[in-house]
Amino acid sequence: MAKFLRGGKVVILLQGRYAGKKAVIVKNFDEGTAERPYPHAIVAGIERYPLKVTRAMSNKKVAARSRVKPFIKVVNYAHLMPTRYSLELEDIKTAVTADTLQEPSQRTAAKKAVRASLEKRYMAGKNKWFFTKLRF
Repeated sequence: MAKFLRGGKVVILLQGRYAGKKAVIVKNFDEGTAERPYPHAIVAGIERYPLKVTRAMSNKKVAARSRVKPFIKVVNYAHLMPTRYSLELEDIKTAVTADTLQEPSQRTAAKKAVRASLEKRYMAGKNKWFFTKLRF
């Protein structure tokens, strides 16, 4: 059915705590699994977006305002809205797996890896739309 929801596709979450937030699909399960018998995906997204930076700000302030707070979540396909954008996510894919979400210490380590990857991508100026708040 939903063959366009593949790894790397940028989606917007529609329900729950992170409704209206952008995320990228890390791994998808079209057929579901034993514990989740519905189609779902593991997503990594941005809970808190970076703030606006101006030229007059110091390097310390720029670094503070360029921080990203990520989240990792398993989401039903029904609660995802795909966008036309996609991201390359080799470094995120290695950090986030289905086993990572079970153990809290592994989850925090995965969040740190995702955060480092997203901040590096933001500072490089890639995927600008992904790092802006959704406004409408």
